[in-house]
Amino acid sequence: MHRMLKLLGAIALMALLLAACGGGTTANPTAAPAAPEPTKAPEATAAPAAPEPTKAPEATAAPAAPEPTKAPEAGGAMAGPKVTGEVTLWHAYGAGSAEESAINALIENAKKDNPDAKITVLEVPFDQIYNKFETEAAAGGGPDMFIAPNDSLGKEVRADLLAPIDDKMAGHLDNLLPVAVDGCKVDGKLYCVPESLKAVALFYNSSTVKAAPKTTDELLAAVKGGLKLAINQNAYHNVPFFVGFGGKIVDDAGKCALDPAFGEAMAYLKQLKDAGAQFYTDGGKANDAFQTGKADAIINGPWATGDYKKSLGDKVAVAPVPAGPKNPAGPLTGTDGFYINVNSKNVDGAVALGLYLTSPASMKVYVDQAGHVPADKTIQISDPVTKGFADAAATGYPRPQVKELDNFWGNFGDAVNNVIEKGTDPAQASKDGCAAMDKANGK
Repeated sequence: MHRMLKLLGAIALMALLLAACGGGTTANPTAAPAAPEPTKAPEATAAPAAPEPTKAPEATAAPAAPEPTKAPEAGGAMAGPKVTGEVTLWHAYGAGSAEESAINALIENAKKDNPDAKITVLEVPFDQIYNKFETEAAAGGGPDMFIAPNDSLGKEVRADLLAPIDDKMAGHLDNLLPVAVDGCKVDGKLYCVPESLKAVALFYNSSTVKAAPKTTDELLAAVKGGLKLAINQNAYHNVPFFVGFGGKIVDDAGKCALDPAFGEAMAYLKQLKDAGAQFYTDGGKANDAFQTGKADAIINGPWATGDYKKSLGDKVAVAPVPAGPKNPAGPLTGTDGFYINVNSKNVDGAVALGLYLTSPASMKVYVDQAGHVPADKTIQISDPVTKGFADAAATGYPRPQVKELDNFWGNFGDAVNNVIEKGTDPAQASKDGCAAMDKANGK
């Protein structure tokens, strides 16, 4: 009897292997990928990353949106452990966005490939996801996992809201870019399954902009010459200028290192405004301006690629943010990843779902459909826009995970608004911002 059972087991295993060989990705790499914002992605908040992507306006003469990339069919195309039990996932991809379409397709595949799992997904607006997660997790609740940029990673780890997953990720890191893995770490411990990299760059409409400005001087001259430039009015999107003028957010001791560079950068941004650049506190309106031709260029992240291409097709191009007088532009490079709630009753299932959603086949869908910059270095990027963002992310300013960063966003977000809207002296705003940040950090 024992020998018969072993024989039956071997036959069953052979059948499974044959089925797996028959499965494969049917992802359709389109010429026009359809984002995260997010990621998200998003409008800068107390710890921002990127504004929530908006749907392409309906009333445009732009080409029709490409058919969304089809996610791989169920049947063993995804590597990693099986997902079991109940898993609740939150994301902040805007309703109707390319990122939402991508993750919805992948979740459907996960359900097909993991019939023993119960996967529940909730979309939470980007400007609410961190606070909502932190509030519920601190009270012992919240989802099993969520995906977002690493904006609040350090803060949430220090509040003991996230589970370290080093042991569960063993053997799954070999194909990942070091900058992506490092972006998931705090004090040497790993807290997320890396999915993509995020850094802003200069989108421009190639039908109205023949050559992207390479320096801040060239950008100012272009705006004076009629270039219609849209700028998101917040600290996150403008970090490239702060770095280009010689600053960085904190020094090795955790003290603010933005003065006087911040003041010089803000004086420059005020010059751009006076020359005709449009500043937006609403990221959706900024996106609309670019998508409808009211703006020729905008500084934004790869999460917007898919939606911009819905409106502008192959007119969408990307270049680095223009270099400053002292340094190349230094956009914050962040990692989007799947974070596991310390309260989760199914950490194994949550990590398994994260691995499924970041397998090479899944990442290809994010890349082709949503314009994500993959954390997996083996993924081929054919689209020049996505490749441009990959280059920007690889050479950007890594997002610090020190606690002092928490007091950057509010103080310097206010400083940006005060200079642009109230006419506050940029040099004074720079001194006051650093003083307030250091005081809050006890420096």
